[in-house]
Amino acid sequence: MGVRKTLNNYISALLCVPYRWGGDNPVEGFDCSGLVVELLAAVGAIPHKTDMNAQSLYAKYKANKKLEPTWGCLSFYGKSLFEITHVGFCLGNGLIVEAGGGGSKTLTKADAERQGAWIRIRPVQYRSDYLLSCSAISGE
Repeated sequence: MGVRKTLNNYISALLCVPYRWGGDNPVEGFDCSGLVVELLAAVGAIPHKTDMNAQSLYAKYKANKKLEPTWGCLSFYGKSLFEITHVGFCLGNGLIVEAGGGGSKTLTKADAERQGAWIRIRPVQYRSDYLLSCSAISGE
């Protein structure tokens, strides 16, 4: 099975997993960077149990800047390239998968339910603080 098909299947299985601040697993939940690291690790792009936030993911992939977010890119959000606060994984066709809707006070599944905070699919530019996208992996 190719990288793209493997990740698309995994992403489908993760939809509606709760957002959890600092989360990095499909049982307890993910935050934005925890989800992206999990997806990259699932196909061997980075080692499992890598601890990276949105800013450090940008630092790793910034040399791969893309004008158009295509499948396998990471889309970054924030006030500036020095203050990145959110990251999502591009699915192509103007869409990302993200762990979103929560924040630093989203620590339990009940918190996520109250806030509507889940892994979900959104348009790349649904947030007004979209900055840019960078290639992270290619899919066959």
